[in-house]
Amino acid sequence: MTSRSKRWLLPVATVVLLGGAAAFAAVAWSGYQQRLDAPAAAVATPRPTLPSGPLLVFRNTEVGDDYGLVASVPLADPGGKRTVTSLPCDRVYATHEDLMCLHTDRGVLTTFGATLYDAAGDRLNDWALPGVPSRTRISADSSLVAETSFVTGSSYGVKAFSTRTQIAQVNGIDYGSLDDFTLLVDGQKVTADDRNFWGVTFSNDGNTFFATAASGGHHWLVRGNLRGRSLVAIKDGAECPSLSPDGTRIAYKKNVSTTSTPRWTLAVLDFATGVETQLPIADNVDDQAEWLDDGTLLYGLADAAKPGDSNVFSIPIDGTHGPTLFLAHAWSPSVVR
Repeated sequence: MTSRSKRWLLPVATVVLLGGAAAFAAVAWSGYQQRLDAPAAAVATPRPTLPSGPLLVFRNTEVGDDYGLVASVPLADPGGKRTVTSLPCDRVYATHEDLMCLHTDRGVLTTFGATLYDAAGDRLNDWALPGVPSRTRISADSSLVAETSFVTGSSYGVKAFSTRTQIAQVNGIDYGSLDDFTLLVDGQKVTADDRNFWGVTFSNDGNTFFATAASGGHHWLVRGNLRGRSLVAIKDGAECPSLSPDGTRIAYKKNVSTTSTPRWTLAVLDFATGVETQLPIADNVDDQAEWLDDGTLLYGLADAAKPGDSNVFSIPIDGTHGPTLFLAHAWSPSVVR
């Protein structure tokens, strides 16, 4: 990821405030805004040093001075004391080796970026993003990273949006934008200008990944090949995929609305049987799910009663019962083992 195309380095002239969870609450936003607006010379370089052991890493959304900062809790005790770093992120993802932070940098001109850190909290790499941060993932072996941002718009719930998604090796090849990959649907190449790609999830072979491709009103689950620089549609009507740790199932958002306004729930596809299980979630889930284990998903959900706040819920993938609160005042969860 050391080489970047010029289009990624263009300054962002039009500022769109963060989508995702919800509009920021006034109290929470105040402290967050002060950190962003503080002169660079007066702010120490943040180091997202995390505790050892199995963790849930997330973006803290609890009202107060720690709002928007990367935090963690022991995986075995999510209700226990949280460790909060000094690193503000709009979206975060972590493994046992690396942490990826998508962030908004305010100044005379607001810009957006992605920064990769190692386990010691040292910066490994930085990239400019063309717009509002959206999704990020690191492969389980910490060798590959991906990030998605909005070029225009700030929500997947509207028709007029455009995204940019890039994949790279942590220490090696920059595969660039998925816009430059070949997209095949039913064996036919799709080259329409309205193509969009987002929501990458990696397999364990260092080459295969899954993502969302959209064009002409369709939203396909696609299987990607890094070496072949290709994307093949394998299912229509699936967004923001997340591959299970054992690689046998894939979870994704599914639009179940019968109107022009989308209403997303989560579904799980079993590769071996081809059976899709739609999960019993009443709320509108606009998140890329995370696997707690091979039988349980985690996802973030905005708190409608507390603008700017969100919570992480768990749900079994067999559809036997609905979601349970897993961690309050949190967003963008990642399981670190």
